[in-house]
Order: sequence, then C-alpha cells, then structure tokens
Amino acid sequence: MKVHTLTLAVLASLASTAVTAETVDPLKKAFIDDSAVKVQFRLRYEDVDVANVDQQNQTTLRTRLNYQTGDLYNLFAVAEVDDVRSTDNEPLIGDYKYTQINQGYIGYKGPAETLAKLGRQRILLDNQRFVGGVGFRQNEQTYDAVSVKNTAIEGLTAYYAYVANVNRIFPEGSGKEEHENETNLVNLNYKALDFAKISAYAYLIDNIDVPSFSNDTYGIRATGDIKLDALKLSYEAEYAQQSEGSDNPVSYSASYYKLGAGVNFDFIGAKVGYEVLGSDDGKAGFITPLATLHAFNGWTDKFLFGGKGNWENGLVDTHFVVTAKLAGLKLLAKYHKFDSDYGDIDMGKEWGVAATYPFAKYYSVGVKYASFSGADAGYGFSNDTDKLWLTLQAKY
Repeated sequence: MKVHTLTLAVLASLASTAVTAETVDPLKKAFIDDSAVKVQFRLRYEDVDVANVDQQNQTTLRTRLNYQTGDLYNLFAVAEVDDVRSTDNEPLIGDYKYTQINQGYIGYKGPAETLAKLGRQRILLDNQRFVGGVGFRQNEQTYDAVSVKNTAIEGLTAYYAYVANVNRIFPEGSGKEEHENETNLVNLNYKALDFAKISAYAYLIDNIDVPSFSNDTYGIRATGDIKLDALKLSYEAEYAQQSEGSDNPVSYSASYYKLGAGVNFDFIGAKVGYEVLGSDDGKAGFITPLATLHAFNGWTDKFLFGGKGNWENGLVDTHFVVTAKLAGLKLLAKYHKFDSDYGDIDMGKEWGVAATYPFAKYYSVGVKYASFSGADAGYGFSNDTDKLWLTLQAKY
C-alpha cells in the first residue's frame, strides 16, 4: 500500500469519529476554528534557446491550495493540491499541465519535542544539495514517507525518514513521474555553537524503479558567520563519501566536497565557492538523484544527466556570487566555470542575473536570465544555451 493511500484511510477514520455530541466541538475546533487555508498563485513565462536545437517558450500558471487542521488529540492533517495550466508542454522546459495532490499527510505532535508525519510530504534537508523539493519548478518533488523529527536536545534536530515513493516533477503518463523507493534518510543538525552549524547525514537511497540511482552517501557539513560591526564573514565546508547502493549495477566509490567563503555588508555581499562531485576514474560519478538540482551548477540545467546530477567523469564547479539589496529590490549575479573531475574536459561556463521585488505584502515579481557557453564539443551539454524567466507570484 502506498503511504499516501494509507494517509487517506487515516483521515477517513478521523472523520468517522464525529458520531457523538462529545466529539462535535473538538472536531469543529480542529477542522474549522483552528484550521488554516493558504492560497498561492505563480505565473511564469519561460524562454529557452538552445543553439542548433530549438527555441521554445511557455507560459504556466500554478495554483496551490493548502489546508491544515488544528490539533485533535495531538494529531493534525495537511492537504495541499497543485494545479498547473500551460500554453503547451515544451520538451525543453520542465513545467507541465497537471492537477495533483502535492502533500497529504497526518502529523502527530508527540512527547519530548517529537513531530511525526505519515503520507505525502515535503522533505528539505540542509541546503537541499542531496534531498530537496525542486521548488523552482511548477511541479514540486514530494515524498510518500514516514518521517520523525526530534528537537528535545537544545540546538539539535534529529531527523529520520523512510521513503516509499518519490513524486518527481514530470507529468502523469511520462513514465518518469514517480520512483518506487525503499530509502532511509538520516540527518543530525546541531546549531548550539556560536561559530558553526554542523550537520551529519546518512542517505541510503534504494531506488526500485531505477537501480542506477541507488547509492549510500555519508557526509558532514559546517556553515557559520563571524560578525564584525557592519561586516559579516561567512564560510561553508562539506565533505561526503558515496558508493553504490542496493541493486546499482556499477560498483564505485566517489567523493564530494565543497568549500565556500563570503563577505557581507548591509546592502551588498559576495562569495566564492569550489564544489567537486567526484569521479571514480571515469567509471561512475558522485550522484544526487533527490537534490534540488536547479539551485546548483547553473540555472540553465545543463548537468541534470537524467536526474542523477552528475556523469561518470565528475563535475568541478568554481563559482562567484554577488548579491545586493536596494529599496526592497533583491539583486543577484553569478558566474560558474565548469570542468570535469576526470578526463580534462572543459564543461563550459555560465553567467546569470536575477532580480526580485516584493510589493503590497502579498505579491512579488521576478526576472532571471542565464547564459551557458564554451563547452568542449561532442557532449550532451555542449550546445550554447540561454534561458529567461519572468515570474509573478501571489500568496494569501
């Protein structure tokens, strides 16, 4: 039985308890008085130009309705439905027409600062480099899972999830819309130190439908800030080791590491980063099949590699980012230089700019542009690519 199916059964069981006068008031309080409804609209225009391939554009509107009950004997329920209308489904653009249950789960607020969830849910761990929701796309990635989070120890968040199914960003009928899993996710995050936030994790991915996505990843991550009057220095350091998991047909061992440093003033900041998704001598690379890939290695999404996020030769990303704030306007510019970890392959460069402006409390407008070029010829990512996004969003 899929986890979300079991969730619906539990919801129905909860509703059926309204059979006596004694239960009417608590149910009314939980399901009406203390409930919350949120509505979000996101209108997007996207234009993609891939040299020697095609130029395509698409307009999509996502409507999201979220309903959360109040507590009923420490239980609560969340239901979230997404609907996307589109001018057309374009193969070069990753947004599609669909109507779908994005989230649907039962939550339990247990003793000792414990929160448990059963059903279809959002899972965002650390910076989403390994486990995330692909929130930029109109169809979010969610998980049919059982998860438990505990914060009983001051500064420590302990998280565990068993994932039975990954609901991916692709449309129904594509054959790629979901992956059956038997995956275990463990993340420990400690924030009690003044100079560092530290995460340790074990992600044991067992993908039944696509065994080549299966891997065992263990890692540690540290981030921190040092404040000096109006100046703030920041750093980031992460290391992980990965090998094949479950029925993955390729035996390999590959490393991941990232180093970053930044400087920020009140209205402007800059940071430099160096990220390596390693290769096992060209046999296989360090993969991130559950990641929010659009947020890493360039906005043009040249290095998705079918959802793995890497290829057998590995990926080295040297990048520089500048941010600024001006009268409510948020500005960002970034530059990436890509190389292979194995084989001395020039994988190109990308620059991008973005601006976001929130207004009238509920609304925001944004523009984003990215341009990729300069890769060695003969690879699937070699074509020069330009992408433009215009977004209008409302949240109530």
